[in-house]
Amino acid sequence: MKILKLMERGAKILGSRYAILGGAMTWISEARLVSSMANSGIFGVLASGAMDGDLLKQEIESTQEKTRQNFGVNIIIANPELHNLIEVCGEKKISHIIVAGGILDKNLIDEIHSRGMQVMTFAPALSIARTLFRQGIDALILEGSEAGGHVGPVSTMVLIQDILLNLREYPIFIAGGILRGEVVASLLQLGAVGCQLGTVFACCKESTAHENFKKALLKARGRNAVTPVQLDKKFPIAQVRAIENLGTEKFIAKQRETLIKFGKGEVALDDGRLSLEHFWAGALRRAVRDGDVDRGSLMAGQIVEIVKEERSIEEIVLTLLTEAECFLSSAACAFPIA
Repeated sequence: MKILKLMERGAKILGSRYAILGGAMTWISEARLVSSMANSGIFGVLASGAMDGDLLKQEIESTQEKTRQNFGVNIIIANPELHNLIEVCGEKKISHIIVAGGILDKNLIDEIHSRGMQVMTFAPALSIARTLFRQGIDALILEGSEAGGHVGPVSTMVLIQDILLNLREYPIFIAGGILRGEVVASLLQLGAVGCQLGTVFACCKESTAHENFKKALLKARGRNAVTPVQLDKKFPIAQVRAIENLGTEKFIAKQRETLIKFGKGEVALDDGRLSLEHFWAGALRRAVRDGDVDRGSLMAGQIVEIVKEERSIEEIVLTLLTEAECFLSSAACAFPIA
């Protein structure tokens, strides 16, 4: 297959059959979903979120019991257990750590490498991407603002032109607003080594997310997946794309309450920011685990516009590969594969 030829470099980097990553989604990307992804030939990623070392160890072991295939772990820089989590991943022979939530420095890259693991991370601009590769990261994920959950400020289309087309010699995966195989094939032809998909897997049959959560995403339109308004620059909030609901309004109210407390000297700046982040974590759990789709956070990308049915991972992957192969075969003259 032509598409497998284009995926060779990315698949080798990931140690999976296909150069497709499952985006890490807190409360969703757990042992069952990640192991099912791995067994279907794609690269699943556990979302460690706010886990401590013991909990992450249990989740890794549970995943390893369900698959012998490769998978990675997503770690948030702000987690106070950061170094302990890296140590646990090394002990459990995880192959890749995907670092999110900030720009990592060379010391952290070296620490991960010293434990025998590869480092993948994100970059919002060309200069940062170049620096990260110089410092030794193994691969980059360009995630556009169309994606769900915590996102950067720049769209996938702009990141492709700003970073991918200027750094084709480096291994770069593309994420944000991707579902069709034709798009995956085109990105590979432009120089990407693979792609990352998230929202469609949140709604898949193997996902343990509450049925209410899945149904809410399947019913939503792309314009319903929004990022919150920031009320004050003193409290720069994380851009978290989610389906607009009562929970979105409550977050605005939470910001307003925090600003008032800060103005009265009742809360410190850092504590105020942390309380806003904790709001999202709790709201997401209510939606994903408890099924509260009114007050919980329905994190999802704008790709909900075309995600309209609950399919198995195998069905999703097969459709993607078939679409990509048909596109490459019909466009062979216009888009020759080197």
